[in-house]
Amino acid sequence: MLIVSLSPHTHGTDSVERNMRGVIIALLPALLVSFFYFGIGSVIVCLSSVAACVFFEWVINKYILKNPRTTITDCSAALTGLLLGMNLPSNLPIWIIIIGALFAIGVAKMTFGGLGNNIFNPALVGRCALLVAFPAQMTSWPETGQLLSYTDATTGATPLSVMKEAIKTGDASVLDRLPDSLHMLLGDPSVGYGAGALGEVCALALLLGLAFMLWKKIITWHIPVSIIGTVFVFSAIMHLADPIYANPVAVILSGGLMLGAIFMATDYVTSPMTPKGQIIYGVCIGLLTIIIRNWGSYPEGMSFAILIMNAFTPLINNYVKPKRFGEVPAKQ
Repeated sequence: MLIVSLSPHTHGTDSVERNMRGVIIALLPALLVSFFYFGIGSVIVCLSSVAACVFFEWVINKYILKNPRTTITDCSAALTGLLLGMNLPSNLPIWIIIIGALFAIGVAKMTFGGLGNNIFNPALVGRCALLVAFPAQMTSWPETGQLLSYTDATTGATPLSVMKEAIKTGDASVLDRLPDSLHMLLGDPSVGYGAGALGEVCALALLLGLAFMLWKKIITWHIPVSIIGTVFVFSAIMHLADPIYANPVAVILSGGLMLGAIFMATDYVTSPMTPKGQIIYGVCIGLLTIIIRNWGSYPEGMSFAILIMNAFTPLINNYVKPKRFGEVPAKQ
């Protein structure tokens, strides 16, 4: 039986496939920039991740869940693979990428029943599983400009590791080694730092993706703006209180903050439904990111912050409910 609401109804062009394809298109600028800066390593990592995610979803759906309808055509598995690849270093061996894809699809997505039922963002589950299982490989960041190097690429420090060193040593002069804000915005390969994961190489490319998704109304501004705004405000306060903490512009342009705020935290399934709930969600992610970056063991905290708040999404949805049309308020 199909139960629908009462009229009036309106026709819409939105679909899962359309929105998934839209997010993939929005990722293209960052993807192309990663190819330009990391070369063949970026190509191998992204293709391996997408292929593995699509394969695992097809196998699990067909042979384990015995579902006669294929789900790989909705592009969600391909998007998960692309997002996982964008969260990995460009020198990661293929066999480790395959393990990450298995965690992303097999554990975080299909175990819960597939798209729309998962509690946590699949790509981030895959990334964090690899970070825990293979910390050395997942924190060795190749320097940009090594276009023909893959597993033998030379690695280097990242801006986040420099910020972490300044906090640990209490020496604010360490921050002088950071690239300037323009280099961090554009991802200049001449800077000599490992840029981090593939999707962290150019903040401007990620902002272009944000503009595209806002234009196409794939996402709203509430989550990205609340995350970035929260991180900016609290990092500015900390920088003014103690110069060992980096300036707020450097903080929001470094690491996976932009990638997470724009493409990971805005996942439809694992984020709150209402604008008010999305702002609460975004503010909490921003605060957790600052806390983990400054006082946690890892230099980056974006992935963990998003996954923690994924767990609170049902609670936020229950607390912040939209007003029903025609609802009569209860008498006090």
